[in-house]
Amino acid sequence: MIKITLPDGAVKEVEKGTTPFSVAQSISEGLARNVISAKFNDTTVETTTPLTTDGSLTLYTWNDDEGKKAFWHSTSHVVAQALEELYPGIKLTIGPAIENGFYYDVDFGEQGISEKDFPSIEKKALEIARGKHDYHMRSVSKQEALSYYKEQGNEYKVELIENLEDGTITFCDHSTFTDLCRGGHIPNTGIIKAIKLLSVAGAYWRGDEKNTQLTRVYGISFPKQKELTEYLQLLEEAKKRDHRKLGKELELFTFSQKVGQGLPLWLPNGAALRERLEQFLKKAQKKAGYEMVVTPHIGQKELYVTSGHYAKYGEDSFQPIRTPKEDEEFLLKPMNCPHHCEIYNSHPFSYKDLPKRYAEFGTVYRYEQSGELHGLTRVRGFTQDDAHIFCTTEQLNDEFKNVIDLTLYVLNSLGFDNFTAQVSVRDLENPDKYIGNTDDWEKAEQAIINAAEEKGLNYVIESGEAAFYGPKLDFMIKDALGRNWQLGTIQVDYNLPKRFDLTYKGSDNEMHRPVMIHRAPFGSMERFVALLLEHTGGNFPLWLIPIQAIVLPVSEKHEKYAEKVLNSLENHEIRALIDKRNETVGKKIREAELKKIPFMIIVGEQEEESATISVRRHGGEDLGSLNVDAFSDLVTTEINSTLKSF
Repeated sequence: MIKITLPDGAVKEVEKGTTPFSVAQSISEGLARNVISAKFNDTTVETTTPLTTDGSLTLYTWNDDEGKKAFWHSTSHVVAQALEELYPGIKLTIGPAIENGFYYDVDFGEQGISEKDFPSIEKKALEIARGKHDYHMRSVSKQEALSYYKEQGNEYKVELIENLEDGTITFCDHSTFTDLCRGGHIPNTGIIKAIKLLSVAGAYWRGDEKNTQLTRVYGISFPKQKELTEYLQLLEEAKKRDHRKLGKELELFTFSQKVGQGLPLWLPNGAALRERLEQFLKKAQKKAGYEMVVTPHIGQKELYVTSGHYAKYGEDSFQPIRTPKEDEEFLLKPMNCPHHCEIYNSHPFSYKDLPKRYAEFGTVYRYEQSGELHGLTRVRGFTQDDAHIFCTTEQLNDEFKNVIDLTLYVLNSLGFDNFTAQVSVRDLENPDKYIGNTDDWEKAEQAIINAAEEKGLNYVIESGEAAFYGPKLDFMIKDALGRNWQLGTIQVDYNLPKRFDLTYKGSDNEMHRPVMIHRAPFGSMERFVALLLEHTGGNFPLWLIPIQAIVLPVSEKHEKYAEKVLNSLENHEIRALIDKRNETVGKKIREAELKKIPFMIIVGEQEEESATISVRRHGGEDLGSLNVDAFSDLVTTEINSTLKSF
């Protein structure tokens, strides 16, 4: 007999060799009908995997993220089988589950594939799924695995297997299909009731531009057709909210091939939006005791070698800038923190001077591969709302909680009120990914957990998501469409102060090492604006939007009164403009609606005679006739309802 511990702490004693499915049956028939995947002692297993030792078991259904992951990965096998049957001679590489669905990277050789081929592939995949084929995992020797794929002429799988250790290699079989796979599948293909291929793109083998370009086929699947229909409707709404589309319509930003890929150009409306976001945060930061600093866009290579960034990110940096002086190299700044360490080092501090809080809207540069670039969410030059706090160990808890307060203020002011806090810690099985000693890491991780608990945050702990120099608290936001994004991060760092030899004189007259907190509530201005656009659909909070009202004179003879109204609005600090074009009021209103201007102010003969304005809200609500003072009060009330003082 073996003892199986369930997530609620209950312990079941079962016969050795019992499967997760049998455990589910012993709990309830309903659970057994719905369980599709499992985890045993932190290893993903099949529901048919025999359990042979004591351990912890978690059962997953479609409603669990891990269940969806197994479902989508299993579907990638089915789609891969369909592709092999429809396109003989192709070479399969990898087919993982992703956040929404799955993809499979395929070398199609001389054959081509486009979206017009999707219906026939989907049909074939569903035919296979309806066969209700069981998924079977089996161990194979390294030699057997190499022979199998060498015989197929699949150099990609051979390369993967050559990097694996004998005794750790497994194949997954279903129907007539076999694939190199670590596991994590649903019981059988019959559970898959709906499959939709979403797009096709190019992807370099192993993400290296020097390697062969493969074809990446993206797809998604569901256990019910109704769920696929709902998902596709959500996708249509997402297309309407795509920040690239809205950014163009609202004239916020653009890109130029001559300037370069991944380097956004901010147009006047976008620059005004950015400026308002910056001033909003600067005002809160000033109250929180931050001091603004400015650092250059480049730094000597040695700076980033010292910080450890060059060893970790050197390959993703732009090539070094060489000066006329021999052996002198600079890099475009990939991070602001090393510069802020040197600012701290420019002056001796005692414990009485701490904490020091340095903040900067600093632009940094990283060489993202062209295939990874995506609007404002993945760029090569971006501005971080960066700040670094240097404090004593005793001050760490309060300082960290203060940064949580600031981050929550930012998110709530902009309508991001549905989130989970994620404590991102080390992957204990891969210590080489990180710098620093174990004691410092444990102190830093515990400090974050303590602060999160004291602030009453709903948090989860995620292993392996820490930065290379320290753990962090990430705010995982759910947007208006139910999608999850990481926004806002706070990190505790014991390592950079050591690497830069940062010190302060303690009350004991001895020199001590400060603790460093990294924080960026926005993350980056570019990505934040992109997510805010998609979350709001371009209907920004009234306090933030560049143009709050547009004055629409009924005819040319009412333009003089329109100018008077505009001056009065500006005196009330309402951002407005006049549309003097020789167009009908109806057309002007329709275009103002498309530009998502919150208020349309119509002025004609009646308004001029009564010294009033007719106000229409974006979306069609008629607010009737008001004087400018009353309209100003309305605007102020609405702003105050969303924008509180920090």
